[in-house]
Amino acid sequence: MAEAGLATPRLADVTIDDKYTVTSGRIYLSGIQALVRLPILQYERDKAAGLKTGGFISGYRGSPLGMYDHALWRAKSHLAAHNVHFEPGLNEDLAATAVWGSQQVGIWPGANVDGAFGIWYGKGPGVDRSVDVLKHANSAGTSRHGGVLAFAGDDHGCQSSTLAHQSEQIFAAALMPIINPSNVQDYLDLGLMGFALSRFSGCWVGFKTIAETVESAASIHTDPDRIQIVIPEFEMPPGGLNIRWPDAPLVQEARLHGPKMAAVAAFARANRFDRIVIDGKPARLGIITTGKAYLDVRQALADLGISDAQAEALGLRVYKVALTWPLEEEGARNFADGLTDVLVVEEKRGFIEDQLVRILYNMPADRRPSIVGKRDETGNILLPATGELSPTLVARAIVQRLKRLGPVDQALDQRVARLESFEALERAPSATKTPRTPYFCSGCPHNTSTKIPDGSRAMAGIGCHGMALSIPARRTHTITHMGGEGANWIGQAHFTEEPHVFQNLGDGTYTHSGLLAIRAAAAAGVNITYKILYNDAVAMTGGQPAESGFTVSQIAHQVAAEGARKLAIVTDDPEKYPPSGYFPHGATVHHRRDLDAVQRDLRETKGLTVLIYDQTCAAEKRRRRKRGLFPDPQKRAFINDLVCESCGDCSEKSNCVSVKPLETEFGRKRQIDQSNCNKDYSCIEGFCPSFVTVNGGRLRKVEKSKADSAGMFASLPAPKQKPLGEPYGILVTGIGGTGVITIGALLGMAAHVEGKGCTTLDFTGLSQKNGAVLSHVRLAPQPEDLAAVRIAPGGADLLLGCDMIVSAQANALSRLEHGVTKAIINGDLQPTAGFVQNPDIDFATAQMQKGLKDAVGDDALDIIDATGIAATLMGDSIATNPFMMGYAWQKGLIPLTQEGIFRAIELNGAAIDMNKEAFMWGRLAAHDPKRVHEAIRSLEAPEPEEENFEQKQARRIAFLTDYQDASWAERYRKLVDQVTQVEKAKIRNSTALTEAVAQSFFKLMSYKDEYEVARLYTNGAFRKKLERQFDGDYTLTFHMAPPLAARRDPQTGHLQKMTFGPWMMRVMRVLAGFKGLRGGALDIFGRTEERRMERRMIGEYEATIAAVLAELKPENHDIATAIAALPQSIRGFGHIKEANAAKAAVEGKRLMDAFRAPAPAFKTAAE
Repeated sequence: MAEAGLATPRLADVTIDDKYTVTSGRIYLSGIQALVRLPILQYERDKAAGLKTGGFISGYRGSPLGMYDHALWRAKSHLAAHNVHFEPGLNEDLAATAVWGSQQVGIWPGANVDGAFGIWYGKGPGVDRSVDVLKHANSAGTSRHGGVLAFAGDDHGCQSSTLAHQSEQIFAAALMPIINPSNVQDYLDLGLMGFALSRFSGCWVGFKTIAETVESAASIHTDPDRIQIVIPEFEMPPGGLNIRWPDAPLVQEARLHGPKMAAVAAFARANRFDRIVIDGKPARLGIITTGKAYLDVRQALADLGISDAQAEALGLRVYKVALTWPLEEEGARNFADGLTDVLVVEEKRGFIEDQLVRILYNMPADRRPSIVGKRDETGNILLPATGELSPTLVARAIVQRLKRLGPVDQALDQRVARLESFEALERAPSATKTPRTPYFCSGCPHNTSTKIPDGSRAMAGIGCHGMALSIPARRTHTITHMGGEGANWIGQAHFTEEPHVFQNLGDGTYTHSGLLAIRAAAAAGVNITYKILYNDAVAMTGGQPAESGFTVSQIAHQVAAEGARKLAIVTDDPEKYPPSGYFPHGATVHHRRDLDAVQRDLRETKGLTVLIYDQTCAAEKRRRRKRGLFPDPQKRAFINDLVCESCGDCSEKSNCVSVKPLETEFGRKRQIDQSNCNKDYSCIEGFCPSFVTVNGGRLRKVEKSKADSAGMFASLPAPKQKPLGEPYGILVTGIGGTGVITIGALLGMAAHVEGKGCTTLDFTGLSQKNGAVLSHVRLAPQPEDLAAVRIAPGGADLLLGCDMIVSAQANALSRLEHGVTKAIINGDLQPTAGFVQNPDIDFATAQMQKGLKDAVGDDALDIIDATGIAATLMGDSIATNPFMMGYAWQKGLIPLTQEGIFRAIELNGAAIDMNKEAFMWGRLAAHDPKRVHEAIRSLEAPEPEEENFEQKQARRIAFLTDYQDASWAERYRKLVDQVTQVEKAKIRNSTALTEAVAQSFFKLMSYKDEYEVARLYTNGAFRKKLERQFDGDYTLTFHMAPPLAARRDPQTGHLQKMTFGPWMMRVMRVLAGFKGLRGGALDIFGRTEERRMERRMIGEYEATIAAVLAELKPENHDIATAIAALPQSIRGFGHIKEANAAKAAVEGKRLMDAFRAPAPAFKTAAE
């Protein structure tokens, strides 16, 4: 199919393995994949040079290099074919030691290669902990045909770290040369130059990586001969500069400080690591920059409307530094020659700036330019050393420096003002009250394992445990570096009356270094309980296995040997362990529902105690289930929303984001997001009879026989698209773990196979844990047309908002421009962390929609319930994002061809048919939404129509008549009518009190006793809702706590839920017929304290309202309304309802006192 404005493309012959197999040409890959391709290229270069070499890679994961080991594992066959061996490290310093060993190949007999080149990798803190090894290994040197690159993953913005990080100073302290690449192409080019430098100089070479480059992707050139290495004329000392043995420490020191540093300088000079990329004639203002800051400079110039030719005319000279330490002196002097001013643009602490000042210090004063960077001549901050730089900050600094040299075009000031106005949006309040903050995954074991008993305090551990810091109920405070967990208590315990703390620790951290902290705590004799979560994966960085492969039993025996006074194993499945001999003597095993009691016992035990919480990572369960490697029970939780009281106890018990809000005509209720649910089932523990489990069957979706999709799709017209003539920005927003990043990857690959230019940049942070994701996708006719990867402020042509909340955040709104940007927004609201903790949270949908309208304009905003439609059509909400992409494409907003997009989907290889079909449904929804809704009408729940007060009252009266009888409903109507008359007479232009009474009295009079729960299960509405979501053969299990049958928990005294089979439906049909007994002498259920309380509250409410009406006046109308609304907070069943009723009673007394007192102002309890 040829689309209007787009010729049918001639797609490139591309395969998914091109990034590792194409020897010469253009490939599309991410920064992580480039770091995998690099050792393959080095092997190919060595082979062409007649060398027989191998590669060795080791390190420890951590963002932004958290997925590097995953990429290496996936490329295992390609690496093996090039004699590259990957051995993940137990921790960073041991991995660095292993890489050091690769350079010792050849010192002793037996080597089967000429040399082994090495790669070490680690997060910034991993560089810190490994500095001892780095100093030793760099001092010892590299082998002649080996060489080492040390990848440092720095997190400048502290997006997913405990501290912001910069590794340059650490590498420099070890006297390691440092390379700072700015883009994916640099990863390959500078990586090859880095290996050559390492071999020539005998030094390990630091290689800086940050999220801006690691998490970007681009179409780049690959060729082993692309980089031509120049061997400088250099007089080598006797014995050379490479590793040898024996080698005395002081001899190593002299060689490192003398000839090795001289060799680095000579090699850098000969191979021009650092280059002038723009050179005005004559040049007055020089900009020296490196890495990501170079991209900021290019973006800043583009945002100011300054082309390379215009920059030269303005007298600009831009110097791109690749080797940031030691700064090559001759090149630096040549750059500075003739300049009046130098602006150093670099992120974090000044590093190049200090070196440049030293290099130019002795220049003649009349030729020496002024140098500024972090601060200007007056000491004021120019480019901050904290946080991250932005192109707007750089643009402002450039214009300021240009003004010092003479008058500038007023247009530059206007453009800076425009950029600053957009950047101000990032600092302004978001259009949403409910930010999309990272949170535990659906069914995550941390949801339960991080709970602690009342009166206790916990400390967080590195990894997912850290998110407990943001959950007030978990009382988790402070965090340490990796491996230090709990050791801070050793220094605190002697000086506090606090008797004990809990310390969270993951099994990955335990293996990495955490066992030593446990040993230290045991040796110190402090009272501490280590809670080791054995989730069978290093969850925070992508689900990698912990390197030791320890079992729960092995860890238990280890900590017992370390001196644990008491050891308990808590799990979701206690029956899975062998009956005897599996755990150390004295260890006890418990179900997770007993966690509170177990922890209370452990905290009373003196000394070191250990709790091992054993439950597989929920995200890893999902991955394994897709591959058939983990049991997938045919059982799903389902909520009868008519029974649900929206008390939030299910969220309290499960802490799970798959328990979603459901807005109904009876108010907000709960529902299970079946697509996102990982089948943890802890929500069922909520004390509520609304939960059932559906055993067997399957999720219902539109049958193709009922929806002739092929026929509907065939008639779709081609969209009206403009040809791609200049760079085009698509901002994709969404939630981590829902495939948002895949959309950017598909668009990038589609552009690549069509021969177009594309870059993608993913801002993820902790997004994989339900956090916000923003993907910057930039398209252009040719790859060379894209100098920057980030969409500039106001530079988005399309906002593809897969999540409204993220789309309404300030960092997304700042990329939009009114009258330019088009926005396609998914109107479905997925739960936030705030909703899990507060069931009554206001999502402020109208406020978000207004923020988006203000940003792009009414005509440019298109909101569609993409998740609801896609999940109904496809049976899985994962289809939402390709549906959104198809919708935007049909609107003519994605300047790529369908053939290219489909080819990208095929190359991606995951759910190919589903993604294509979802894309086509999106197209159809954009073109003919009526046909899509007709296709899914049979499966959709009818949308509740907007009702006026009279209609609501008619519905409530009919409900109460069915609940009991007409006289019961009449009692309700009578009170509401009385309030209506009094309020109308005493208060002008307000019905707030009437509406509050109507809602509250209805709730009190329809209390859910056994008869009503039975009626709400058997009146047909529940069955219809089940059938809309499930089909096939299934049975139901009910989870209830009948007061006359259920046992009480010996610890809490609360009733415990029981399970009942499908036969319970027959019992409930019979029970519902006895509703006439309610409240009478034969009502055996009515004798419980809960039922007496419910009946008592009805009469008390009538009396309270009568008293309020008697004294009602405009001055106390607001407080009267608050009194009338109070019963709406009395939600739940059993002890949950009793607790809420007790709170309401206290608040009711306060409100009544305030009502009767002539107070000048009124505040609710929340204020």
